[in-house]
Amino acid sequence: MSSTTENWVEAKSLRWFYREAAPIGITDRLPVLLLHGIPSQSYGWREVLPALAKHGFRAIAPDWIGSGFSAKPDRRDFPYTPESLIEALEAFLETLEIQQFSMVVQGFLGSVGLQYALRHPEQIERIAILNAPITTRSKLPWKIKQLGLPLVGDMMTQDPLLVDRTLEGGGGYRVDDQDLDVYRRPFLKSSDAGRALLATIRSLNLEQSTAEIESGLRQWRRPVLIAWGDRDPWLPLNIAQEFAQSLPEAEFIKLEEVGHYPQEDWHEKVSDALLSFLRRQLR
Repeated sequence: MSSTTENWVEAKSLRWFYREAAPIGITDRLPVLLLHGIPSQSYGWREVLPALAKHGFRAIAPDWIGSGFSAKPDRRDFPYTPESLIEALEAFLETLEIQQFSMVVQGFLGSVGLQYALRHPEQIERIAILNAPITTRSKLPWKIKQLGLPLVGDMMTQDPLLVDRTLEGGGGYRVDDQDLDVYRRPFLKSSDAGRALLATIRSLNLEQSTAEIESGLRQWRRPVLIAWGDRDPWLPLNIAQEFAQSLPEAEFIKLEEVGHYPQEDWHEKVSDALLSFLRRQLR
């Protein structure tokens, strides 16, 4: 089984943390980039990365700037808007010399990954979407929205337990204490983690992002997988299913008994769905 390494890289003066599983054996398969949501980090993909590597994929999962163990610049230096995150991701991929890849996105930062893909179609072989905002009907749930409110949000985002409450509130499954320790660590280490989360939520601009995603995916002509946890209390299954049916190249999979964070709730189902999709021959 491939082992996952923890790495840091500097890209245009921003320090990124990322996890990577190298493919086993010689492979001609394109790398896979896995992007997490709010308030998660690349650790959520810890079981999926080696599963992909075992089948010949180089699998890379960064912590977004402002999340996990990546840099958390002051918002006067980095605005945490989708535009700034897209630009930062561009620099990260350039630094790693990744020119073509498949993308997997999840959650309420997955929208930024999708915007990147739609703006760089020449780089993307295929896209897999797990419980992310993909239509203008997708709204930020109160559980996350309140973290961006004035005063209340300032206090709540300084509480390391917000990670437990949000990750567990998104699917009803209990996350193991040893895993929660990793998720909480950035918040325990510095108040910058809470401030960056607050700025990210305030700057999400979801209405504009989802409008771009909805129209962009309707014109997308490469393979798309929409795999959805049916227990997601925030992004309903039926909206995702209806939207998938309207797309020219989309395949829809219902992940049963899985919530908003599928890779955390039931990683085996996620790995199986991704491998089946990524290994399929292009027409």
